Amino acid sequence: MPGEKTAVSGGKKSVKIVALNRLQFDRPGQTIELSAMDLAELGEKDLTRVHVRDEDGRELLSQAVDTDGDYTPEQLIFQADFTAGETRNFTAVAGNRWVYNKEQFRAYGRFVRERCDDFCWENDRVAYRIYGKALETCVLYPLTSSTVDIWSKRTTRLVINDWYMVDNYHGDTGEGGDFYSAGLSRGCGGNGLWAKDRLWVSKNFVNSYPLANGPVRVLFELTYEPFEVDGVKVSEIKRISLDAGHNLVHYQSIYRPEKQLSLVTGIGLKKVQGENLNINEEQGWLTKWEPMEMNAGNQGLAVIVNPGLYEKQVEDQYNILMLARLPEDNTASYWAGFYWDRSGQFPDYGSWKIYVDHFAQGLMSPIEVSVPGE
Repeated sequence: MPGEKTAVSGGKKSVKIVALNRLQFDRPGQTIELSAMDLAELGEKDLTRVHVRDEDGRELLSQAVDTDGDYTPEQLIFQADFTAGETRNFTAVAGNRWVYNKEQFRAYGRFVRERCDDFCWENDRVAYRIYGKALETCVLYPLTSSTVDIWSKRTTRLVINDWYMVDNYHGDTGEGGDFYSAGLSRGCGGNGLWAKDRLWVSKNFVNSYPLANGPVRVLFELTYEPFEVDGVKVSEIKRISLDAGHNLVHYQSIYRPEKQLSLVTGIGLKKVQGENLNINEEQGWLTKWEPMEMNAGNQGLAVIVNPGLYEKQVEDQYNILMLARLPEDNTASYWAGFYWDRSGQFPDYGSWKIYVDHFAQGLMSPIEVSVPGE
């Protein structure tokens, strides 16, 4: 059974893990990442057999993550709450292979062939989707766009499969619904490349590749056909991850131009009449409060970039954009997400801004993890 204390021949019975929150505010639901090297002294090469316990001996839900698609997990992740400045101790042990039940899953995603090649993903707070190639020529509702669409949830239950099954999610089902039309905008965190004072964007993705699918993290890659950026062809692979308990998604767009370019990415939030916009350049975040379609309430949205790479905030026809330089590896790494005011997750827009600000500070000061030896 999961959690059984089974020692592995040639290894230790347990490995101690120390985690420190240096920030002076509480940080609930922090994801701790351990590499295979961190756990080497345990003597268990199969990370699906590693279990983590807290200071009181309680077993925590953990997930082995294959980050490169070779079918061998390179990371073990779990989540824990931290108070301001708190240091916590955990113990990793080897036991039986994790076998999860449905109720343990708090993050999930899949390719949706039956809805013109959507890729949809969610956790216990929010849901998102991106459009695939088949939608470009769909007879009923053709759309060419690499935007990010959002679904608003008022339940912690995973709903993707059920909502697609009944095909009735554009009204509030009691659990939320799809009240957002992303269209030709960047939606909630779609991006592109900025050149000649305009945004150049890819079309719909042409291939999807799941890497991890819960219960703690959903991680996948999307491939796009090369698109033009001021006369130069650029290919893109987008890596997307979402952890349980979080409203913000981590996006990494890996660009490969056909010739050397100095690239700037533009990350967008769709323009909406009546919106309220706030930006903090020092922390690298932009937040927005806006009325929703279908009289569904209001929502807060956000984008976070590395403040050291941030350039400026601009607008185009459809979007509010944050511009950020790309590092030498031509990978645009940023976070974006939202919350619905009827979800009960945050009491007001002010609370959402605090959440985003703390999240941004946490990116610059992640939980410090060490695995001390004997």
